[in-house]
Amino acid sequence: MARYSATFSSVTLAALADTVAATNATYPGSLRNGGATVQTKINEVYIGGESGASNPCTMILARASTLSVGALSVGNNALMDFNSTAPGTTASWGNTAATSGAQRSSTLYLLQLSLNAYGGIARWQARYGEEITTFGNTATGGEVLLSSKTGTGQVSGHMIYELV
Repeated sequence: MARYSATFSSVTLAALADTVAATNATYPGSLRNGGATVQTKINEVYIGGESGASNPCTMILARASTLSVGALSVGNNALMDFNSTAPGTTASWGNTAATSGAQRSSTLYLLQLSLNAYGGIARWQARYGEEITTFGNTATGGEVLLSSKTGTGQVSGHMIYELV
């Protein structure tokens, strides 16, 4: 098992409606499995607000009803254990899709992490065995999207996940 930290820095959010393709660079990130037999387990999601004034944000981690298309970029994805060897198929992370962004499902919300982006934080940690999982490379199973439903603040943070 390889554990990764997927990070995002100083992202200025745009409110995203359900089932609408995410606009590049206006959401923290999308985590997409690398293949049909890849499973990821999300262990932690952390969001820290960096806005210069009060800006409540309703952040949603949800399954994607339509997957992003093309390479994902902007954001870092690093192995947490220096001695680990990356598996042959890894997950993709980023908030900029080469062709089109993922669409947040209107029915498959996994977490709602509300915060005031004026210095507030939101953190979710899974207990062992209760991680959020994704599997494969099809819609609703193969990708999750962290995005704002309401609010346009500026945020940074990370998502810790492992490939199994």
